Amino acid sequence: MSQSHPSPVCPVDLSAKLIQCPSVTPVEGGALVLLETLLSDAGFTCTRVDREGIPNLYARWGDKGHAKTFGFNGHTDVVPVGDEAAWTKPPFCGEVEDGVLWGRGATDMKTGVAAFAAAAVDYVRDKAPDGSVVLAITGDEEGDADFGTTALLDWMDENDEKMSVCLVGEPTCPNHMGEMMKIGRRGSLTAWFQFTGKQGHSAYPHRANNPLPAMARLMDRLSSHALDNGTDHFDPSTLAVVTMDTGNPATNVIPAKCAATVNIRFNDAHSGQSVSDWLQEEVNKVTAETGVEIDMTIKISGESFITPPGALSDLVSAAVVAETGVTPELSTSGGTSDARFVQHHCPVVEFGLVGKTMHQVDERIEIDQIHQLKAIYTRILADYFA
Repeated sequence: MSQSHPSPVCPVDLSAKLIQCPSVTPVEGGALVLLETLLSDAGFTCTRVDREGIPNLYARWGDKGHAKTFGFNGHTDVVPVGDEAAWTKPPFCGEVEDGVLWGRGATDMKTGVAAFAAAAVDYVRDKAPDGSVVLAITGDEEGDADFGTTALLDWMDENDEKMSVCLVGEPTCPNHMGEMMKIGRRGSLTAWFQFTGKQGHSAYPHRANNPLPAMARLMDRLSSHALDNGTDHFDPSTLAVVTMDTGNPATNVIPAKCAATVNIRFNDAHSGQSVSDWLQEEVNKVTAETGVEIDMTIKISGESFITPPGALSDLVSAAVVAETGVTPELSTSGGTSDARFVQHHCPVVEFGLVGKTMHQVDERIEIDQIHQLKAIYTRILADYFA
């Protein structure tokens, strides 16, 4: 008696099931358990690489020593839903209506994970490629990302697990399917400033040292400065003042303290260290001019990086063109992603759905795009192992 062939994995159904898992960072919510079951049943060797309470899943099909290994990376955690009453449908409903899938994670990025998991499962069942397929999935991308993809990559190094190339399934298309892939990302740095002067009566300012003018002076200098004019693959770096706080309710008191925060997205003309050095120089100038003490704390969330256009971007671009008829722009725009960690391991690019509604109330995606994305990922695997 002939054995029946397993039915193809429907990426929309899998997306809906993942959306129904309430996996707000860092809660696993059942999403990785669902994927582990699917992948294990398809012959993938699955390992939970949880660290410091953060859930992560590593799955490999094929010999880990094989020189040709295609990797996918993504996350199942999502941002908070915000005002649940503002949603047209419950945020974890995973409902399909009029060709649209609704719910938190519908674009960022449970659908991307579902599409590459479905593509990988069906491809290895049908083709059994001469090589390996790896899925590295984290539950800590939307948070601090300290124990997510970094933990997976550390575990891979410790266990001689490798990816030759990697595709991150983040939503990359601004308006329509196929228009953009990411070949790099800007670096990200946040600086917190604490200003300390001397409190006093507002009628006798000479007896105080007001930290507010020092804060205003520094923030103006930073925000007025052009860091650069852009580079070959990057737009100009940006600096945004995101908050200035005094907390002083009295109009007749000069406060002793105030605080401000800036966020900088920098291109490959800079490093986190060079930006930090520039900030410190400006702090020193304002301190010398005003006598106000300024303490600065810096966090570098990621350095800028680029995967130069070549074999990997050509592979992905050809598959996108074949399935959508659109040639994707090679971009480095947007915020940070876990590609900033993967780039230390192997060449990496990002391609995924249209991200118009990510992080919004009523997050949703057209189901046709999900099917398209699975087809693109399947073609990428076929072309890679051809």
